[in-house]
Formats: sequence, C-alpha cells, structure tokens
Amino acid sequence: MSGIEVRSIDYVPLNERHGKLWHLGPLWFMSNAQIATLAVGLISITGGGNLVWSLLAIVAGTVLGTFFMAFHSAQGPQLGLPQMIQSRPQFGYVGALLVWLFAYVQYAGFNVFNSILAADALHATLHGGVKPWVLAVTVVALVIALVGYDVIHKAERILTYVFLVVFGIFTVGVLLTLHYPAGSFDLGAFEWTPFLAQFGVVAGYQISWAIYVSDYSRYLPPDVTVRRTFYWTYFGSALGGIWMMVLGTLLAAWAGARFETITSIDAAGDKVFDGFGAIVLLFAALGLVSVTALNMYGGSLTLISAIDSVRRVRPTLSVRLLTLALTAALSVIGALAATAHFLADFNDFLLLVLYLFIPWTAVNLMDYYVVRRGHYAVAEIFNPRGIYGRWGWHGIISYLVGFAVMVPFFSVGTLYVGPAAKALGGADISLFIGLPVSALLYWWLTRSLDVEAEERLARAEAEELERAASEHREP
Repeated sequence: MSGIEVRSIDYVPLNERHGKLWHLGPLWFMSNAQIATLAVGLISITGGGNLVWSLLAIVAGTVLGTFFMAFHSAQGPQLGLPQMIQSRPQFGYVGALLVWLFAYVQYAGFNVFNSILAADALHATLHGGVKPWVLAVTVVALVIALVGYDVIHKAERILTYVFLVVFGIFTVGVLLTLHYPAGSFDLGAFEWTPFLAQFGVVAGYQISWAIYVSDYSRYLPPDVTVRRTFYWTYFGSALGGIWMMVLGTLLAAWAGARFETITSIDAAGDKVFDGFGAIVLLFAALGLVSVTALNMYGGSLTLISAIDSVRRVRPTLSVRLLTLALTAALSVIGALAATAHFLADFNDFLLLVLYLFIPWTAVNLMDYYVVRRGHYAVAEIFNPRGIYGRWGWHGIISYLVGFAVMVPFFSVGTLYVGPAAKALGGADISLFIGLPVSALLYWWLTRSLDVEAEERLARAEAEELERAASEHREP
C-alpha cells in the first residue's frame, strides 16, 4: 500500500493485509526507546532507593507489564481492527465510551509531555525558543500520523538502526565514564516502598501501550499466529523500555539532586567527546516526534470510535484528518499551557494511567483469550443494535469493581495514599489486586454467554463483511 491511509476504525479486509511480522519488533522497540521513557526510571532513585534495586525493579516491572500489552498486539491480525474498538464486545456499543475517554486523556497527556521534552531538546541544541519548537514538532508528527500506518512503521525501523549506533555509543559512555554514590550496588539496602513504586510505574508504563498495539498489527494477515505476534511485540517493547529506563536510573544516580533530563543527557554525552551530548539530544528529539505521531494516530482512532458510538460516522479520510487536527491542536494547547510542575508530576500521571487501564486490560484479555477465545462477529461490533448491545454490563461492572478494590492500595506521591498503602508503608500493590478481581469477575459474569451462537453468526456474516470492507461501506 502507498499514499495516505484511508482506513481508520473500520475492518481491514483480507485482500488489503500486508507487511512483515518482524516489523513489529523495531516499531515497539523504538516506541519505547526514546527519552520520555528515560523519565520512567527515576522514581526509585528519587524516592530513596539504591541503584541496584532500582534496576531490578525496572526489569521486573517491564517483564510483567509488557506481557499484557503484547497479548493485546496479537489481537490485531486476527480481528483486523484497531485496539480500542475491540472494547465494544465487553463494554457495549455506547458503554465503551467509558474506557475511550480515559484512553484519549492518556494520549493527550503523553503528547504534552513528549512535545515539551522534544522542544526542550531542540532548543538546547539549535536554540530558537521552546514554543516554536513545540509547534514544529506537532506539525511534523501530524503529517506522519496523517500518512498513517505504513510510514509510521517505516520511520520506526529507520530510527531503530540509527538509535542502535547513537545510543549504543552513549550507553557505553555512561557505563564507563560515570561514577555512582557509595552503596549503589549494595543488595542489603533493600526498601519495599521505592522498589514497589518503581515497579508499579514501570508496569503501568508498559501496560499503557496496550491501548495502541492492535492499531499497528491490524494490517498483518491472520496466519502470522498469535504466538509469533506476541514474541515480536514483547521483545521489541521490553528491550527498548529496559534500555531507556536503565539509562534514566544510571543518570539519576550519577547526577543526584542535579539531575534534569536534557542537561544531564547533554553532560553525560559530552563525557564521550565534546559535542556528542548535542548529537544525542537531536536524535532523541526525532524519537519523540515519532512517538508523538503514534499518539496522534491512536488518539484519532479513539476519537472516531467515541463519535461513532454517539452518532454513526463513515470512517473517511476527511474524518481522519479532522480528528487528527483536533488531537494535534489539543496537544499544542496543553504543551503551551503546561508548567514545570506538570513535568515534575509525570510519574504520578503514569500511576494514574496504570490505575485506569488495569481493569480494562484484565477484562479485554479475559474476554479474548478465555471467554470468546478470539472468535468475534466483527460486523456486529459496528452495529448499534447488534448482539453486543449498547451497554455491556458484564464488562462495566467488572471494570468498576476492579477499580474500586484498587483504591485503598493507591499510592500517588503527595496526591493520595490509600489506607492499605499506608499500612504497607506507602508501598503500592494495587496492580496485584485489580488485575485478578476484574478478570475473574468478568469470567464469572459471562459464564452464560452463548459463544457458539456468536461463532455461527460470525461465519454467516464473514463473506458480506469482506465484501463491504473492500467497497469501503458498512457491513
């Protein structure tokens, strides 16, 4: 395929499926291997944890969080749908607005942070002021997102190759030239609170990618298999995430109270050779532009899905352009209005994202892999009077109950510490509460579903679904 992408939330017919499975590896590697991810690795160090336990928390949180997002990725080729529209079978045609609202807030929050960080990096190296660079970053990201799926994949592959060179040299320099405080590698200096705080933020960051993943695998043919789709997504995302978070922890341990993302990267890079810090920052800005494009693309899909739940829309190119422009405008407004306080609270934002999407990922994955086992009547997902209903009370109840039982275990900096978290010395274990409660409750509530009837309906509608999609009309 070439040119500007036309499809958005609509089903991708089999005759348009294309691409190579391994492309998911560099896409998710590079999506994580950018300096916004670096900020995720700071919370344990800034909370009083030592370096070695911070590193272990990062690895453990990544291993767990990426597990969930990679299983979502495997849904794309099998269903031919973007990620968030797949919430309708669990939450209903209108009820899915609940999670789409949270998803759009996440896209907006990440875009504000990413565009400011990219503008700061460009201003530090090329000068010109932060606000003009925010506009430039947003416009370039908008163009990439508009061209769509194929150019995003290609851009991330190219950036991956350059990253391996630039950040490979930078990482070696960090390991060989920086010095760390005494006790940094003392395994006996373990503290639960900073360890679990770091673990939770990392797991939440990885799980937050779950709302994106099928968007970038839905054009693949269904014969790529669930297992191989999972592997390419998992290892790409996990390696990119661990690399950057570990760098963040190392830089924070080295710089101490003097740590600041842009200046610390610049100073550490210049220890390799004069001017290398600027090279690292310029490339880092390109990585942030690419991930801003991903956020705009996913935000557009989510916004179209939300509008379609209230008033049916034909997913045309003009609708894509309108929703992308609105998402970009909100990003610019947010970035220009943001304060340093917002940037300082980014880790709290990540925790809030984790809390909002833990029940959703539990319900969605339980439905796909256990309850319906990947069999959906796709045409019914676009039918407001279809078998999935307007309100999916099984999913909504499971989500709300899962979220409610997590609240006592929340520990969000100075914003809120629940009674259970206080009893645990501020440690946050809400992840381990919300996941099983939402998943098991959804399974219990859906025991009476006639899944076989849904499969028969899906087979009956399959031919018309393919024909309608090829003709760009509703099934």
